[in-house]
Amino acid sequence: MKVSNVTVRRRMFIALLCGIIAFGGLIGRLAYVQLVKGEDLSAKAENSWRREVPFTPKRGEILDRNGTRLAYNISSPTIWAIPVQIKDKEGTAKALAPLLGMTPERLLPMLKKKETNVKLQPGGRKVTLDKAQQIRALALPGIVIGEDNKRYYPYGSLAAHVLGFTGIDNQGLTGIEARYDENLKGIPGNIAYLSDAAGNLMPGSGDTYQAPKDGLSLQLTIDKQIQTIMERELDQAMAKLHPDHIIAIAMNPKNGEVLGMSSRPTYQPDQYRNVPTEVYNRNLPVWMTYEPGSTFKIITLAAAIEEKKVDLKNERFFDPGAVEVGGARLRCWKKGGHGSQSFLEVVQNSCNPGFVALGQRLGKESLFDYIRNFGFGKKTGIDISGEENGILFKLSRVGPVELATTAFGQGVSVTPIQQITAVAAAINGGTLYKPHIAKGWINPDTGETVESIEPEAVRTVISESTSKQVREALESVVAQGTGGNAFIDGYRVGGKTGTAQKVINGRYSANEHIVSFVGFAPADDPQIVVYLAVDNPQGIQFGGVVAAPIVRNILEDSLHYLGVPPRAQQIDKEYKLGENKIVTVPNLIGKTVSDLYEDMNMNFNLSTAGTGTTIIRQAPAAGARVEKGSTIRIYLGSEANLSESGQKEQTHQHEDGQ
Repeated sequence: MKVSNVTVRRRMFIALLCGIIAFGGLIGRLAYVQLVKGEDLSAKAENSWRREVPFTPKRGEILDRNGTRLAYNISSPTIWAIPVQIKDKEGTAKALAPLLGMTPERLLPMLKKKETNVKLQPGGRKVTLDKAQQIRALALPGIVIGEDNKRYYPYGSLAAHVLGFTGIDNQGLTGIEARYDENLKGIPGNIAYLSDAAGNLMPGSGDTYQAPKDGLSLQLTIDKQIQTIMERELDQAMAKLHPDHIIAIAMNPKNGEVLGMSSRPTYQPDQYRNVPTEVYNRNLPVWMTYEPGSTFKIITLAAAIEEKKVDLKNERFFDPGAVEVGGARLRCWKKGGHGSQSFLEVVQNSCNPGFVALGQRLGKESLFDYIRNFGFGKKTGIDISGEENGILFKLSRVGPVELATTAFGQGVSVTPIQQITAVAAAINGGTLYKPHIAKGWINPDTGETVESIEPEAVRTVISESTSKQVREALESVVAQGTGGNAFIDGYRVGGKTGTAQKVINGRYSANEHIVSFVGFAPADDPQIVVYLAVDNPQGIQFGGVVAAPIVRNILEDSLHYLGVPPRAQQIDKEYKLGENKIVTVPNLIGKTVSDLYEDMNMNFNLSTAGTGTTIIRQAPAAGARVEKGSTIRIYLGSEANLSESGQKEQTHQHEDGQ
């Protein structure tokens, strides 16, 4: 079939038109890619070529309230390899191996990896500056020394549970390090370069350096000197008493700032792997819960005074030694009771029946309202991980017995931080503060404070007048009552003893106790309050005998350090309980440790030796006249030892008679 010229021309025109359209589309597409999407695509291409060697920022320092560094960083570089840039891999492995403490055989596979950057670990992770300099001097192609650092705790185990520690990547794992990790860790930097898929540097490109942004420094309320004093006393107590645990907290009662916090057993943060996990994972001052014993009586006392349920000086109470409540017999610690006494003496003598009476006068609704208002039964909100709630009876389950036992500190469960926070409120004028450890954030470059963390008042729990009466009553406990071993000549010290049976497998233990003491000074204007609890000390277990002297030492040294002047008006310890300063030593031979909990004369300190439950010897002997507060050394053994000791004594007396 013959095609006409018209048809041919038409077809040529259509083909030409299609070509023009296609070419125009291609030109348009190229223009779009170059002009519209050019920058975006170039950025994507550069990102695909971009390689980075990270530079770790300096973690923010942790300082005490006076600026002393408690945790900071020391330079500890990390060694990286860029495999495609290493031509002589065997030679490089042999040169590096001795410096990294690795074999060439272990190092060589890392240098052969099909990866852009390879961290030469473990030997190349956080090396010393000297080792990094030696590696740098080798000038090995493809080997890069990246900035890195590791955490350093200059005072070893000091405040270990407060500070916590960091992991291999400088991430906070426990304590303050974990709680404030976000601000402390900073923002990483890097060295960046461009390379092709084979790892070869792109022509005309160079390295770019993005500086890391260091973390903020954190200033704590902790006072390094007070913390040191506290930990010195805990170490001595551990060596002498061999308890399961010891817990101590020091606080400024006027604002809730924690001045010191520690517990035993402890550990060194940079060696945490060397101790059981429960040692470093449990910050006992905020984690451990237990029945507080008589230190809890401060809350009952404050509530009774505030509600005008008692006149401490003018109202009397008779203590027969025990009281029947709801079919249960609740005993006083003193066998036979204290007899007739004022309610101030009830406080001084830590008389259980007297506090049962105060609880009954308040009633369960009122007493438990005060207990909750003082912060018990829920977390205080302190800014450190691991805090527990404690346990209170549900009001619907509080009967006469539960009301009575709660009034003297049995049947409830508290944490040490709850206890000291509540006592601080009772003595500071009546304001409950949220306890805190962080004081402020500091710019590490300028030294300027970026953010101050102010004290936070939670609520008013009692009036100033009630708080004043509580302070005076607790001062008399130290000067004239069971807290005599916390007395400091020249200062007005207030405090309260506590001795609580431990609950083991749901039952009260007859032989294991948590003994405690909370003390503050000066009593007329408290600057510091200290709470200390000793879990199952070996030997005699009384709060006034074991815990009070330790708190006394912490208070005395802290007051001198803080520059608190002595007080002229002080209740003289010589007039304690109206007795003379010279007292007669009682006969303790034949008594058991359990007997001492019932009728021990608290005019003496006790020092123990030997093992067993029966006292077989004592020094000084019974009948000796000594100064009040002297130490009686007792020797423990079995009843068989007692018989032998008695026979020897009789023989000795017979020989003397001849």
